[in-house]
Amino acid sequence: MSALLEKHIVELLQERNDKAISLLYEHYGDTLYGVAFKVVRDEELAQDILQESFVKIWKKSDSYDATKAKLFTWLFRITRNTAIDKLRSINNKSDKEIQMDVSNVYNIGINSTRPELLDVRENLDKIDDKYQIVLDALFFQGMTQQEASEELDIPLGTIKSRLKIGLRELKKIYGTSMSLALLLGGMF
Repeated sequence: MSALLEKHIVELLQERNDKAISLLYEHYGDTLYGVAFKVVRDEELAQDILQESFVKIWKKSDSYDATKAKLFTWLFRITRNTAIDKLRSINNKSDKEIQMDVSNVYNIGINSTRPELLDVRENLDKIDDKYQIVLDALFFQGMTQQEASEELDIPLGTIKSRLKIGLRELKKIYGTSMSLALLLGGMF
């Protein structure tokens, strides 16, 4: 693609001219579809991602900066990130469905909850805030890890790490007592 045509497309994008999308699709559509397909390996899903990417491109058109990246690089990143996000979303949804099937969270009976074990909430203030927030969201607000990630705007991997470390910190507070194990055992 010529630099002149690329410059023209960028100008149209920044002016919010509908012709910009047509030109982008005409000159970059096949390549961007290929990018999406390479990530998800599904034709129909890649088409959906391409469409979603063009919507994002349109909405973010004013953020494009030619001094930071070539137009294709910017388009490539948006499309690739959209594809990766979609793939993660699908995988997380699948993980949640599996998690629901194996979870015993619904099997906690009134007799299995012991009042003396409910002081966990009070002991949360003895650990770092970043762990408190995650444990509170997961155990006391009833969020899934994915929901906590989205609600708290924290990456899912970080949620999982903070959960593990937070539970380890609580275990130090409770020592070797079985209280925490019993309480948390019913939560998983």
